Amino acid sequence: MKVSLFLTCLADVVYPASVGKSTVEILERFGCEVDFPKKQTCCGQPAFNSGYHRETKEVAKHMINVFKDAKYVVSPSGSCISMLHEYIHLFEDDPEWKQKAEELKSKSYELTQFLVNVLKINDVGAKLQAKATYHTSCHMTRLLGVKDAPMNLLKNVEGLEFTELPHKEQCCGFGGTFSVKMVPISEQMVNEKVQHIEETDAEVLIGADLGCLMNIGGRINRQGKTIKVMHIAEVLNSK
Repeated sequence: MKVSLFLTCLADVVYPASVGKSTVEILERFGCEVDFPKKQTCCGQPAFNSGYHRETKEVAKHMINVFKDAKYVVSPSGSCISMLHEYIHLFEDDPEWKQKAEELKSKSYELTQFLVNVLKINDVGAKLQAKATYHTSCHMTRLLGVKDAPMNLLKNVEGLEFTELPHKEQCCGFGGTFSVKMVPISEQMVNEKVQHIEETDAEVLIGADLGCLMNIGGRINRQGKTIKVMHIAEVLNSK
């Protein structure tokens, strides 16, 4: 099965050696032939969320063309995949590009969604001796609708002691440009998130969106706490 990797900005710039590598190794372990289209760029979400829809259309056209020949597009980010799905709404007044956007949507998946729903895998053979909790990111759960796949995979990680995060549905305060424009509110939101994580007594915080993990992890570090932050791809690639 051929899969095109959409790595995303944060994974490419900040976490390539861990999240990017883990994603590829997991996919290859289950028989996927992974390629990386080098012309891929940002999905356009920062511009879109800031109201620059005309400019986002140019990014969307570029990304549609980059992945036009892909059989599947898989990414370690529910948020960025949800943005690819959003392209169909950008082109409501343009039937030609809307059709192309629908084709991209139909073959684009977040990593855990692809593993569970397409490859039909719920146990990747991972092992991690740790007490952990999981942050459910807003875009992945509310826009993309991926809720069960991460849990299905995590419950089969040998040695992982899992505790559900209190108020898991609450945003961490990142929200892309929201954290830049609304700093005091964002700060209070991430403080609450860290407090709830501490309530679980977890050693590891797991998530599937790097923006959230970067935000929460940054706050954890600034507060001098010892909770480790891991992307779910890193957990699923643990042995």
